[in-house]
Amino acid sequence: MSHAVDTSHYRAALSSGAQSEIATFAAGCFWGVEHIFLKEYPPSQNKGILKTSVGYTGGQEKAQNPTYREVCTGTTDHAEALRIEFDPSIVQYGELVEFFYRTHDPTTPNRQGGDVGTQYRSVIFTHSPEQRKIAEDVTRKVQEEHFKGQTIATEIKEAGQWYDAEEYHQLYLFKEPNGYQCPTHKKHW
Repeated sequence: MSHAVDTSHYRAALSSGAQSEIATFAAGCFWGVEHIFLKEYPPSQNKGILKTSVGYTGGQEKAQNPTYREVCTGTTDHAEALRIEFDPSIVQYGELVEFFYRTHDPTTPNRQGGDVGTQYRSVIFTHSPEQRKIAEDVTRKVQEEHFKGQTIATEIKEAGQWYDAEEYHQLYLFKEPNGYQCPTHKKHW
């Protein structure tokens, strides 16, 4: 059963004088990725996330404005991803990268749990050289501290064209609390 969702609970104003930044993560089904980030950093509690959107990125240039069905075929090469606008005066990019790693299995190429396909790959899409360096540093730290004997398969790529997913995907697990959620989307440490 669908629930009415007051989206104002999932939006926050930027701190005065601050400039927002964007973080983009792909970690399997975007419903669960958005849900776990917003549960940890609820905008209404001023924890740094200002707003989110789920969508598609990292695909073929010729595959513009893909639909969910097209992305699910694997022919567009897009990843299901979460785009986060955040206030870096409240939450640092490195903290978001570490939380990304805590909340999915970054060792499985092109899958999370039972969700299999290139659209479910693990990717950090960076928006600046500084973000890339932070992502690489955090990845090394997480590899050494939490994945000994395993190899992190997460790609770190420059962010490209972003396409918002269809409206019914936005805040999906808040609208559909009993909806499908990948079992890997939980805090692992």
